[in-house]
Amino acid sequence: MRKNFIICFSVLITFLLVNNVFAEEQQMSLKTDSTRTIFNFEDKGEIAQWVSINDNVMGGVSKGRASIWENNCLLFSGSTSLENNGGFASIRTFPGDFELGGYKGIRIRVKGDGRDYQFRVRTDKNLDGVAFKHEFKTVENTWQEIELPFESFLPTYRGKILKNVKPLNAGDIRRLGFLIADKKVGPFKLIVDEIVKFR
Repeated sequence: MRKNFIICFSVLITFLLVNNVFAEEQQMSLKTDSTRTIFNFEDKGEIAQWVSINDNVMGGVSKGRASIWENNCLLFSGSTSLENNGGFASIRTFPGDFELGGYKGIRIRVKGDGRDYQFRVRTDKNLDGVAFKHEFKTVENTWQEIELPFESFLPTYRGKILKNVKPLNAGDIRRLGFLIADKKVGPFKLIVDEIVKFR
């Protein structure tokens, strides 16, 4: 009888261990299915996909650029100025298909400087035109994971919110970007660890 007990106990332990491993694998699979990484900057070549667009296109003198930061992160940094009716700096990707159709939004992991930023998307390949923005606040020198649902993005053009614009269709997005235009003067620094799309 003792032998049968030991066999049953061993079978039970084995079952629990296998079931636990299966549950963990299933959770990992669900996480993988629900999110997809767009940028994690482990490949330093990803920085070549980003370009700077600052207020000098309108006569301003603000500066902003994208570079690789330590530990494989994107650094959006520079300085904003209100001179010559300026006040913004931005970086954005070159046009591409990020396959965002069917996804609910973007999740970013960032470390900021306490200033306010915007995450922007565009549905055309033009340098100028309508952009859809989602503002977010940063906490100085603190890592944050921020979810940006597509349904919360607002259509904007040159700082003005637009009306009578059809809602953002995630599948049409062709550019991603960051912008600072918080009406403050001085240096800024936003470190981006990853950009992920989620369902």
